[in-house]
Amino acid sequence: MKKSKKLLSIEQLDAKLRKLQPLRKVTVPSKGWVNTIRTCLGMSLRQLGEKLQITPQSAMEIETREQNGSITLRNLHEIADALDMVLVYGFVPKDKSIEAMIEKKARALAKEIVLRTSISMKLEGQENSKKRIEKAIKERTEEFKNELPKILWD
Repeated sequence: MKKSKKLLSIEQLDAKLRKLQPLRKVTVPSKGWVNTIRTCLGMSLRQLGEKLQITPQSAMEIETREQNGSITLRNLHEIADALDMVLVYGFVPKDKSIEAMIEKKARALAKEIVLRTSISMKLEGQENSKKRIEKAIKERTEEFKNELPKILWD
């Protein structure tokens, strides 16, 4: 069976993101990367400022903005370049992979829909067995995984 473009792109993205998984264990230093690297190198705020063509006060403000999370990616790229480094930027799925994330969401939605229907049927005296309900959930999960409806992300 031929894979759909969506499924193929998910697999390709997962392969890229899998390489980032080990980075989940890396914690940001309490004073931020810029300050930590600068001080490790023995570089003063004045020297960093000169490399960025800004004042030492502005360099200190950059470190503060990184520490409080208000720095821009553009600033981080400029700083990385000034420090002769490369900024690495990416996202790592909490569920180990995009595919696992989709599976989790699809199963939750399928379960919600099937159980809602099952309750209605039970009230009408047409109750399904647990085995039939689980089969319906599994089938609906597969449908959602293949179709990726927007409702999955509500």
